Order: sequence, then C-alpha cells, then structure tokens
Amino acid sequence: MKNFAIIGVGGYIAPRHLKAIKVTDNQLIAAFDKNDSVGVMDNYFPDTDFFTEYERFDRHIEKRKREGTKIDFLTVCSPNYLHDAHIRFGLRYGADVICEKPLVLNPWNVAALRDIMQETGKTIYTILQLRLHPVIIALKKQVEKETINKIHDVELTYITSRGKWYYTSWKGDVSKSGGIATNIGIHFFDMLTWIFGAVQENVVHVHTHDRAAGFLQLEKARVKWFLSINADTLPVEIKNKGIRTFRSITMDEKEIEFSEGFTDLHTLSYQEILAGNGFGLEESLKAIEIVHHIREAQPIGLQGSYHSLAALPLSDHPFNSKTLTQKHYNTLT
Repeated sequence: MKNFAIIGVGGYIAPRHLKAIKVTDNQLIAAFDKNDSVGVMDNYFPDTDFFTEYERFDRHIEKRKREGTKIDFLTVCSPNYLHDAHIRFGLRYGADVICEKPLVLNPWNVAALRDIMQETGKTIYTILQLRLHPVIIALKKQVEKETINKIHDVELTYITSRGKWYYTSWKGDVSKSGGIATNIGIHFFDMLTWIFGAVQENVVHVHTHDRAAGFLQLEKARVKWFLSINADTLPVEIKNKGIRTFRSITMDEKEIEFSEGFTDLHTLSYQEILAGNGFGLEESLKAIEIVHHIREAQPIGLQGSYHSLAALPLSDHPFNSKTLTQKHYNTLT
C-alpha cells in the first residue's frame, strides 16, 4: 500500500484520481485545495486530512515525514500554470509525482524538471490515457503493420461546450491555461504523434478565445484539426439532440469510433504507473511542443489545407481583439 497526497482535490478531474488511488488499494493521507467544496472525498477517503491553505498543507506533509510517514506519490490536479511548481514540491519532498496534462505549459519547463528529477532521484508521471484506450492501441498497431510508407488523411474534431463561467475561471486566462489547444486538445495531439509520428509542419489557421484550427503534417498522416468550446460550432444534428459535446476522428474518411471506454482509463493509468510502466517526462514533450507552437503562431486564415469548421463565423467576444489576446499570450512564462 502506497501513501498518496493530492493537490487540487476540488477540481473537475480530481474524482478520477481519487477513484484510481482507492481502486489500486492505496491510501490518501493529505489533500489540498483552496476551495472547500470537496465533499466528493467522502466517497473515497473520508478520513484524509484536508487543507485549504498551501502553507498548512506543506507543514503537515513535513510533520508526517518527520514522524516516519513517507509520501510515496503526490498527485497534481491543480490549474495548468501551477503544475510546474507543484511537481517541484513533490520531488523535493522525496515523492514520485503523478500530474494531469498538460504536464507544463512550455518546452523549457520540461528541461528544468528533468534536472530536478536527476537531483532527487524521483520520477514524474503524466496521464496520457488515450494511449491506453483499446481502440487507439489497435489503430497504432494497424499503422505500424503497414508494409508501405502510406500517408493517411486524418481529421480531428473536438467540441466541448463551455458556459460563461469558463472565461471567469483560470481556464479562460491564456497565461494560466495555455489556451484552447493546450486546455482541451493536448491529449489528442499526444495521441496523434504517438500513432503517426513526429511533426514535420504545424500550421495554425484560426485561434481565438473559443476555438482553434490548424494542420499538422506528421510522418504518416496529414491532419486537419478543429477544437472548440463554443456550442454554436456543434453540428446541427448533435445540437438538436441537446448534446453539448462532439468528438470525431476520421482516417481516410472512415470514422474511428472510440466514444466508449473512457471511464476507467485513469485507474488503468495508475495501475501501469504502480507497476513501473507509466508515461514519464519525455513522453509528454512532443505534445507540449505542439501546443506551445500553436499558442505562439500567427494564424494564417483560410489558406491551404484547413478543417471545414475553421470557416464558421467567429463569435462576438472582447477576446477576439488581437491586442487583448496578444497581451495574454505575452504573459506566458
């Protein structure tokens, strides 16, 4: 049985981590979140010590360490821009770290974490759950078995509608979330490069507060992609059903159906990590490089090979101001 602590236990993704810790027969001895709406913990670890102040959480972890209770793993589910600092916190306390994606916002943050890993002898793991999805694994094997150097035509569409709250939260601040491509797309970019190889060209056609679209030339695929949090971009037939999320990946005009099988992928990720087979720092780097380039690139508009949804009218929102958007981008460190 391993001892876990978690930072960000009040967030959207935290229950999947709580379940994974519980199902793998480990214990959670401390949890932190600045918000106290964490009643979900009662379903998994009602006796866990909980803190709303980082300093008290820090002190508690130090106290338990001196008493002989070692933290084996720190799980990080905090806002994206804090991942780097919280990973360092865990490493310096002598714990291995399991961090939600994106691991960090910028490629150079990976290099710095690599140094701290070497200094501490501890390991950083990230959750790349699509690599564990049976359909995605089968697709990768299919592409690997091809006897000819075929270049596939791939189209990725992911629309997950968000309300006005999104822009008030840290997720609506590019300096904290990394923007649309980072916040909702990084696991798809990881999946695509895992299957189809390294990036040869990365073009951005559209990038606003609520959507992004572009083109990736990979070793084995030409990829048109579109990401959005705006319900107005949903296909009419999906919108008419009252559904607010649409996910589609096609390869050579054939749909890759993987809408099922997501429920237990975090638990499977933990099982692999605990068995010594998790995805580490280096596996996360390619996707981080892709989304960083998207964030920094100047959109070229509707030129070249672009996703059909990139041509949808832009919504009226103050973040469509180039000056304001650029101001947010420039704050990234």
